[in-house]
Amino acid sequence: MSVPPADAAPPALEPFQQSKALSLGVELELQLVNTHDYDLAPYSDEMLRLMSKIPLPGSVVPEMTSSMIEISTGICHSSAEVLGQLSQIRDALVRCADKLNIACVGGGTHPFQMWHDQRIYDKPRFRQLSELYGYLSKQFTIFGQHVHIGCPSPDDALLMLHRMSRYIPHFIALSASSPYVQGHDTQFDSARLNSVFAFPMSGRAPFTLSWDKFGEFFAKTTRTGVVKSMKDFYWDIRPKPEFGTIEIRVFDTPLTIERAAALAGFVQSLGAWFLEEQPFVPQEDDYMVYTYNRFQACRFGLEAVYVEPATGEHLPLREHIVRTCNQIEPHARRLGAAAAIDMLRQCADHGSNDARWLRETHAHERLLAEMVRQAAERFRGRPARA
Repeated sequence: MSVPPADAAPPALEPFQQSKALSLGVELELQLVNTHDYDLAPYSDEMLRLMSKIPLPGSVVPEMTSSMIEISTGICHSSAEVLGQLSQIRDALVRCADKLNIACVGGGTHPFQMWHDQRIYDKPRFRQLSELYGYLSKQFTIFGQHVHIGCPSPDDALLMLHRMSRYIPHFIALSASSPYVQGHDTQFDSARLNSVFAFPMSGRAPFTLSWDKFGEFFAKTTRTGVVKSMKDFYWDIRPKPEFGTIEIRVFDTPLTIERAAALAGFVQSLGAWFLEEQPFVPQEDDYMVYTYNRFQACRFGLEAVYVEPATGEHLPLREHIVRTCNQIEPHARRLGAAAAIDMLRQCADHGSNDARWLRETHAHERLLAEMVRQAAERFRGRPARA
């Protein structure tokens, strides 16, 4: 990734495409594991070859290392449609994995893989990233869910982005599924995000509510040669002008597609609340507590403390999630996401997320490999342990 010549024209920010407001798209990065010791297995090429023969919505593509695969839905209009598409893709993945004697698993990290054993997938962008970031590229063998939500205009996209930023801790805690790294309990519910934060272009987007001003920022950064496209920003939420969306990137990959679809319904219901009620105007000062709130959610999950940006009030994050679910419930009902919101509200109320399930399963079994095996069964849609 060399810096371009001084006389080279910097790349232009893509025009913001039209999309239907509140439309959804979901991406899931998944683990490929063998079925004898449940360590990661470099079978992405074989999986892609088998999956390419099956007509499915969305897409299936490689990821940074060869023990990962990314699935994505097409454009959806409800969390039920997200679940329907993910179900089709999941069922095809399971059939293909069975042919290869491997399994697909959710979760934000593999509990005991060693990053130095991983292979960078042979694709130009991944090779370039490996050259730039060195060992961090292999440490990027982590697994997240990304949710795209359609916005009516580019200015609306930035307004939506900065409103959503208040709820980053909620997204992290509800999706947290990465307590184990390289065989150890990290004491974080979402250790995955610690790897993301190591990248220089991670964090939050600059505060502006004007697409023209955002374009000026993009032009300044591309003139340095450090950034060539929006893909080079690893922000928690970033605009995706080519899709007409914003993309929320802090979710760990859940252990089940049902939770993944419910999280998409939560995002859509929040977006509807923002668009229809305009509940607050985001401010730069909101970000004074942003990093603290994000750390709390990563470290403690649903047991975190949340600082309300507008008032400075400290309260349990679980309580704020329940309060938020109650606020957006009328919009969730209209969008067909009421059951999804109710599921997440109950999870918050009981303090139960996938990180807790993983820890409880390990405490019961005392073997990380058996925990991964049971997580693979959960991804298939089968019951976990008896």
